[in-house]
Amino acid sequence: MSARSVEVVLVKAGRTKIRYPAEVLADDGTRLTVRAPWAAEGVRDFGFVRFEPGDVFVEYYWRDRWYAIKEVRAADGTLKGWYCDIARPAVIDEGAGEVVVEDLDLDLWVSADGSEVLRLDEDEFEAGGLAASDPEAAARAVVALDELEVLGREGLRELLR
Repeated sequence: MSARSVEVVLVKAGRTKIRYPAEVLADDGTRLTVRAPWAAEGVRDFGFVRFEPGDVFVEYYWRDRWYAIKEVRAADGTLKGWYCDIARPAVIDEGAGEVVVEDLDLDLWVSADGSEVLRLDEDEFEAGGLAASDPEAAARAVVALDELEVLGREGLRELLR
C-alpha cells in the first residue's frame, strides 16, 4: 500500500467482519482520518438511514478513544449524518498499512441536522457478554456511548474539525 492509503480492518468477536481500502486524509499521531466509499455489498437500510453504493465515508479513528466516527455522505455530497461505532482504540500498523478496529457492538446515529440522536444495539451489547468477559472494556464502552450521545446533541462537528 502507498503512504496515502491504508486497509481498514473491522473486527468483531475476534473475527474480521470487513476490510476495505481507504485514502488517508490526515494523521496527527492521535487521530487518523480516512475516506472510503461504501464498502459493503448492496444497500443497508437501517430505517433511519440507507447506506448504498456511491456513498462516501470520512472516518475518524483515535488511538486513545473508545469510538470511531464515520461521516456519511451520499454520492452527490449531501450529508446523511454520522454513524459512531463504540470500539477499542484503533491500532494503526504503519508497516502493514492497516487500521484495526475492534467493534464492541454499541453504536450511535446522529442525523445531518442533529434532530435524531439514536443509541443502537444496546441489546446486542448486553447479549455479547463483554460485561462478564472484560468488565473494564464494557464500562469504557458505555462511557464512550454516553460521551458520544452528548457530543451528538451538542457539538459533534466541533470534535471533527
